[in-house]
Amino acid sequence: MTTASFQQIVHTIPIQPGIYKYYNEEHELLYVGKAKNLKKRVSSYFNKSFTNYKTHELIQRIYSIEFTIVDSEQDAFLLENSLIKQFLPKYNIQLKDDKSFPFIVIKNEHFPRIFLTRRKISDGSEYMGPYTSVGKVRELLDFIRQNIPLRNCKLNLTPGNIQKKKFKVCLEYHLGNCKGPCEALQTEEDYREGLLQIKDLLKGNLAPVIHKFREEMKKHAENMEFEKAEMLRKKIEHLYQYQSKSTIVNNKLGNIDVFSILEEGSIAYVNYLMVENGTIVQTKTITLEKKLDETATDVLEFAIAQLRDTFNSNAPEIIIPFPIHYPQQGVLITVPKAGDKKKLLDLSQKNVNYFQEELKKRKMLQLEGKTDEQKKETLFQLQKDLLLPAFPSHIECFDNSNFQGSFPVSAMVCFKMGIPSKKDYRHFNVKTVEGINDFATMKEAVYRRYKRLVDEEQPLPQLAIIDGGKGQLSAALEAIRELDLTGQMTVIGLAKNEEEVFFSGDKQSLKLEWGSDSLKLLRQIRDEVHRFGITFHRKKRSQGTFKNELELIPGIGKTTADMLLKTFRSVKNIKQTPAEKLVPLIGSARAQLIDAYFKNQEKDQ
Repeated sequence: MTTASFQQIVHTIPIQPGIYKYYNEEHELLYVGKAKNLKKRVSSYFNKSFTNYKTHELIQRIYSIEFTIVDSEQDAFLLENSLIKQFLPKYNIQLKDDKSFPFIVIKNEHFPRIFLTRRKISDGSEYMGPYTSVGKVRELLDFIRQNIPLRNCKLNLTPGNIQKKKFKVCLEYHLGNCKGPCEALQTEEDYREGLLQIKDLLKGNLAPVIHKFREEMKKHAENMEFEKAEMLRKKIEHLYQYQSKSTIVNNKLGNIDVFSILEEGSIAYVNYLMVENGTIVQTKTITLEKKLDETATDVLEFAIAQLRDTFNSNAPEIIIPFPIHYPQQGVLITVPKAGDKKKLLDLSQKNVNYFQEELKKRKMLQLEGKTDEQKKETLFQLQKDLLLPAFPSHIECFDNSNFQGSFPVSAMVCFKMGIPSKKDYRHFNVKTVEGINDFATMKEAVYRRYKRLVDEEQPLPQLAIIDGGKGQLSAALEAIRELDLTGQMTVIGLAKNEEEVFFSGDKQSLKLEWGSDSLKLLRQIRDEVHRFGITFHRKKRSQGTFKNELELIPGIGKTTADMLLKTFRSVKNIKQTPAEKLVPLIGSARAQLIDAYFKNQEKDQ
């Protein structure tokens, strides 16, 4: 739109507060903005010369302008935020790492269940969060279950079903993890009290929960029920320990949102700390891309609106590094110079600096950094080379990992548009397979992954890679067939050594051109699933989750087992070593115990 053509419509622009929308000739939404005075703000685009090329380009593409008048500047601010999130206009600031976050849901049902979900459904259920870390959510749920007994079954506990005595208490009741509402051993009123305690815990407000436990402990002590009183004392101690692990700033601070910003050319990073009852309960850093000549103030205002909306924050105070115009009523903007609030701001700044450094390291490792066009070209080439029926924007890869022939686990990584989508990574503790069976382990992991996606109505990948040869591929395809997903995705095997690609039913493997972008991408995905699986395995070993198989032999301790593994490198090698060769290391008695153990194993097989 030229200045001359704009002058023909300027008299039609309202002078009230509101939002304006710029469209191109194809009626594609280009930009959404807010204004205290619409006429004054929109006219500024056509009455001054912009040095920024993108702003000039935007003005040239404007074909029509629409306005929405609202009652106040605050309403304009909220409406702008909503429209940007809904339509993602090309020339507005964009979040580069927007994603779905996990929630804790309190289900809308009799004796409500509480569990993790990524899907927010309008079914009357109450959703707490969102949270920035699945691990944090699982930790919270584990902590809740250890302290507040709630059911985790899926029984339909309607009053009618309970009255008809349709259900029986399960092991969870006998373990003290549930109070048995299925047999009317717990009232809905008592159950609701537990839910209220959970809500306090999730808000970082532990005082009411501790007070409630103290009262119950006193009653049990007065009634000479010392075992029950002791259980509650341990729960109170557990709550204090949990509180001490949280980052407590100052209990008197109340609820506060803290933001800091770091700019790097057209990219900006904003860190957010959510403080409730003086405790940091959430932290998140986002990446934003500037589209026009936005200032740090513009970016920070946009980020604050987006993050407070995403995390459902109603904190009455916002702490930031410099003054901004934030029109939401009832919100205090603070730029601290000293004290606890300044310490919070400094902590936020440390987080945003760390995030930028980590991002640079990832780009150096070539996990990211390509343009969208380059990513698409590589994926189109992969589609062509593998003769895929669909563009592989979503790729998943599976791998099994074990330690010296023992303790199998599986891992899955997810790549979207050619880069890792770490929020979708999954690891699997093997549940249904006994011993080391690579094929059965692969089948279990693939089955569990895609049954979960089907149950949650999540999109399937276009390409699933099985790290291994024909055996692992056949096992994975068995799982696909059992789930009735044949034909809904392409599943290939990738041989570990020669990097050959196997397809179901083909006698010959496919060898991609050495050094091609397609093979480089497959290698990167394969290496990433190795890294993720091995990291998970090491973590479990360091936590003592796994035991050396030799330690299962009566009479063989950890010291002996570790020494043998260091000498022979694997359980398999020890198994194949004659007993007389073990005698000089561990003595005749222990050598005979090990020899007898493995011989009995062979007989059982």
